[in-house]
Amino acid sequence: MNKREKMINVTLITGDGIGPEIAEASRRCIDATGVEIKWELAEAGVDVMARTGTPLPQSTIDSVRKNGVALKSPITTPVGTGFRSINVFLRQELGLYACLRPCKSYKGVRSRYKDIDLVLVRENTEDLYAGIEFEKGKDETAELINWLNKHSKKQITSDSGISIKPISVSGTEKIVKFAFEYARANGRKKVTSVHKANIMKFTDGLWLEISRQIAKKYSDIEFEDRIVDNMCMQLVQKPELYDVLVLPNLYGDILSDLCAGLVGGLGVAPGANIGDKGAIFEATHGSAPKYAGQNKVNPCAVILSGVLMLRHLGKTAEADRLEKAVADVIAEGKYVTYDMKADRNDPTAVGTSQMADAIIKKIKNQK
Repeated sequence: MNKREKMINVTLITGDGIGPEIAEASRRCIDATGVEIKWELAEAGVDVMARTGTPLPQSTIDSVRKNGVALKSPITTPVGTGFRSINVFLRQELGLYACLRPCKSYKGVRSRYKDIDLVLVRENTEDLYAGIEFEKGKDETAELINWLNKHSKKQITSDSGISIKPISVSGTEKIVKFAFEYARANGRKKVTSVHKANIMKFTDGLWLEISRQIAKKYSDIEFEDRIVDNMCMQLVQKPELYDVLVLPNLYGDILSDLCAGLVGGLGVAPGANIGDKGAIFEATHGSAPKYAGQNKVNPCAVILSGVLMLRHLGKTAEADRLEKAVADVIAEGKYVTYDMKADRNDPTAVGTSQMADAIIKKIKNQK
């Protein structure tokens, strides 16, 4: 087999804000493992929108579809106005129904907790993030409100905006099965299904019913369920009791940030969005536009997302080397960005590129 045949094609979505800097740092670290990747650069976000009128060019979607795998840097999502989240659109457009978010303690990262090792599996395409919304004051919204008021004892006021929350049998079956299959493949012992079925009986109730049905097919994995508000308290009080959590879209988004807080923040929180025909790997954190171009921010979350990508591609040895190098640099605490220093004003903090250099040096020293 020649070198060209061994190459893996991966789309690299550079994002906006700090995205291009950490995308480049991550690419260099991944390449240092020796894996043969041909990177296909693609754009998305406010920068490309200013030039082309769209935040997500069709060429970017086509590239991910063709290659089947992408590593994505953060993209800005305006709050309340502007375009809808590109992240959500990509997940729905490409059928990336499973969001995988490991939260793992690394020595040297400041945290109130230690030895955290949780995995959140979040349904990606349904729930309130399905994007079925009706704006206040629109004719179609008034029509919907009138219909609802005729068919329900609970009345909705005419000045309301409305979001629809679909949760399906098929969607729930897929994500819960994914969680159990992940647990089995990775030596995990327990899956916890998170819901609010005590209140939302026809959506979260359906989620819980299907979770219980699927769990019966995996007798080797312990199963339990938790109401979402109680789950938040449980994670703060005794996170060691939990292993793999499977959650509907909104709860998964919220609790993944909570769990990232347990391990020291979003700077060490990787993520993967996986479907039957493709996968996108990305950090949990945002684009931090105020730091753009300053060579200042922590690249670890995207690099660790690259670790997940390498494992997805079957490159386990390379993934292990990269994760060990990241962990060693963090534990040493010398060549790390300002947010990973005991004092955020520590003048010995290094930049994004320099931290990547230190990780690459650790990788090379392993060989």
